[in-house]
Amino acid sequence: MITVHAMITGRVQGVGYRAWTVDAARRHGVRGWVRNRTDRSVEVMLQGDAVKIEAMIEKCWQGPLLARVADVRRREKQDVEIFNDFTSKSTL
Repeated sequence: MITVHAMITGRVQGVGYRAWTVDAARRHGVRGWVRNRTDRSVEVMLQGDAVKIEAMIEKCWQGPLLARVADVRRREKQDVEIFNDFTSKSTL
């Protein structure tokens, strides 16, 4: 199991990106969370099998229909809590 923190930029707020991410992560069997940030980016924490995480990162580049993703910056995290499901958090 791995944990990846990612920051998604572009037109990713106001287009249903968070709800889309929750749905996509649950379909891919990935745990963690997603939230909007005040700088107009979206932040995600993904946890699960490496293959599933890679598939989810690829999906993050697409996003929902109205999104226009400019970048997905990611880095692997160590020593983080274990998540039980995938949720949407309030804006940071």
